[in-house]
Amino acid sequence: MVEAIDFKNAMSSLTSAVNVVTTMGASGRHGFTASAVCSVTDTPPTLLVCMNKASRSHTNFVENKILTVNVLGAQHEQLSNAFASKLSSDERFALGNWTELETGAPVLTDALVSFDCEIEQIQEVGTHTIFICPIVAIQKNEEDQALVYFNRAYHQVGETELA
Repeated sequence: MVEAIDFKNAMSSLTSAVNVVTTMGASGRHGFTASAVCSVTDTPPTLLVCMNKASRSHTNFVENKILTVNVLGAQHEQLSNAFASKLSSDERFALGNWTELETGAPVLTDALVSFDCEIEQIQEVGTHTIFICPIVAIQKNEEDQALVYFNRAYHQVGETELA
């Protein structure tokens, strides 16, 4: 049997994109920082998003049935930390410029890319919930530096412009 601490230590070697996942609806506007996001299929375009069931906004995502995955650029480290903190939703959303696409979930205007999704399926596994999310709209920007998480620290990857 693999111990949780051994699993966590091993997973720290898996480089992940840093995302702020948001929702809006009858249950309010909420968001959290996530690295457990991946594509499922391109036909139809679908993402998988994992969320800890103990998160204070977990119920809000389940009730709203929509979300947007905002993939963060290198300049968004403070925003990532805010959405992973104990700040209120209003304090978190005050830190960025937000708009919306099809679902009404908050879209970070300068994210590398934002995937606006409906939550179609929900599966509980251990401490987390897996949301299966068909994509209904995409907003892509021309940023070239991504924020990633590796070995328990932020890093920047991608091309840099030459002066």
